[in-house]
Amino acid sequence: MKPSAFHLLWLCAIAGMTHAAAPPQRVFIAADSTAASYGPERAPQAGWGQVLQSWLAPAQWEVRNHAIGGRSTRSFIDEGRLDAIGQQLRNGDIVLIQFGHNDAKYEDATRYTDPDGDYPQFLSRYVALARAKGATPILITPVARLLYDFGALLDTHGRYTASMKRLAAEQQVPLIDLNASSMAWIRALGEQGAKPYFMFVPEQGKADGTHFSVAGATAVACQVMRGWVDLQPRMRAALQRDIDCGAITAPAIAAAGAPTLPAASSPAAAAKIEAPNPHGSQVIREQDIGREQPGPHGGAGPTTAYPFFADVDDLPFVMRKRVLHKGAGIGLHPQHKDEIYYIVSGHGLYVLDGRQYVVGPGHALLTRSGSTHALQQAGNEDLVVLLAYPAAGAR
Repeated sequence: MKPSAFHLLWLCAIAGMTHAAAPPQRVFIAADSTAASYGPERAPQAGWGQVLQSWLAPAQWEVRNHAIGGRSTRSFIDEGRLDAIGQQLRNGDIVLIQFGHNDAKYEDATRYTDPDGDYPQFLSRYVALARAKGATPILITPVARLLYDFGALLDTHGRYTASMKRLAAEQQVPLIDLNASSMAWIRALGEQGAKPYFMFVPEQGKADGTHFSVAGATAVACQVMRGWVDLQPRMRAALQRDIDCGAITAPAIAAAGAPTLPAASSPAAAAKIEAPNPHGSQVIREQDIGREQPGPHGGAGPTTAYPFFADVDDLPFVMRKRVLHKGAGIGLHPQHKDEIYYIVSGHGLYVLDGRQYVVGPGHALLTRSGSTHALQQAGNEDLVVLLAYPAAGAR
């Protein structure tokens, strides 16, 4: 019997429902306070695990953050937290594993692990459980602390990092070296320039170089995501924000790809000119082209971008306006072109090659190719910035 048109439509609808019902791929995080989730009562404290979802579309990916403060590889297991993850794991899941901060607490037998003894043994249990469930374990070396001594950043996790690397090599476990990337990130910011990314909050009486502000958690999550993409290039297609972040080299930026600019406004959105201009000159209104975006280069918070004349392909320069709303920032990144920022209004903290500047209206910032910089909004007023730089291929 030839199926009716109604029957065909019904089959298509069922197929569409089946496709839509496909469960998202899940990412479990087993870690300590640096990755944990914090409520608004702990603001501005945040962990990288609670912002990782912003890189992954919820319809396709679900981040389940089991990280909790104060835990080591030992105490996380002893409290049944690894078993709780194991009860939920299924084939195809990802398990991100980061410990080390509390494993080093020698004075606390409930948490301490020897870096060459029970630390890798406990880590092996996380790996074995994930693999037994058909999940993929990814080891993450402990994120760096902001701790300087006589002008040098201290590596407080060295033996634990080395131990995790050995285990990863022996058992062929994918590894993200977050200790290395976060130390390079802190060094590029400089000791003072890195403080807004940690819990140095004078009004709360806090001077904490271990835990992150929202800006710091976002920057570290970006580094985690970048490391994950390096391990599994297919993950690039899943990204919904750029991973051009941290203290990385120009070739690494090229490999990662340039951040996607918002679509140019249509001719209908532009302010009308009575007759076509023979020279291609035009007038547009910024309210017609504004696009809401997260902070670029792994920066925290919401921004509004205005890509002026983005559809004019023969201009030798590019002009942008970006509004950094409260808490927003442009993450630390190396420059592969000359660029000028002009502060229109508001205030911010600008880091250029490890030195920090307080910037406000009327300040112009020139960053040359080869430098590294970041910009973080400060205070209660939006930070409004005009940007100008050469178009691709133009010098």
